[in-house]
Amino acid sequence: MKTLVVYCHPNPDSLSGALYAAAVDTLKANGHELRCFDLYSEDFQPVLTREERIAYLPNPGLIQARVQPHVDALQWCEHLVFVFPIWFYGPPAMLKGWLERVWLPGVAFLPPPKKGATAVPGLRNITRLTVITHGGAPWWWLKLIGDPAKRLFTRGLRAIMAKNCRTTWLQLHNMNNVSRAECEGFIAKVQNTLKAI
Repeated sequence: MKTLVVYCHPNPDSLSGALYAAAVDTLKANGHELRCFDLYSEDFQPVLTREERIAYLPNPGLIQARVQPHVDALQWCEHLVFVFPIWFYGPPAMLKGWLERVWLPGVAFLPPPKKGATAVPGLRNITRLTVITHGGAPWWWLKLIGDPAKRLFTRGLRAIMAKNCRTTWLQLHNMNNVSRAECEGFIAKVQNTLKAI
């Protein structure tokens, strides 16, 4: 399977870094054809400039030319894997900026054809979505407030992928109070889940 892994964390020695390494190793060992982006390592520029915002709908090609390798990988993959921490109920700013500058009109979607309609999906090549994440909040609190990060990825982004796209959400909660053994157990769970894909 053609798999794109997008990793976003500033510290390679973090749990996110260990999860990214485990995911890449497991996917490679199971025959996936991989492309990987380590957004911090490559110093991805997440800020949508004034010039880019003005061009966003009438001339998205201006932005696309600046992020072309990312666009190519997004349009190439069948399986999209994200590895990131949840900070303030969402992905890190760099990953949010990656979505804004890479998931462009004409790439990830077409704008709604009329008022009240939804965007036209553009990533029908993606038939599997896997999110590997962790955060400090307990599961019950996220459920209480509507789990915004999970909704963004498994509802908002998933809506512009293939109609039959299968989604896997793997999350470790209570990060401020978990043990090393619990972290290792979560890494093993991620590896076992990816082996089955």
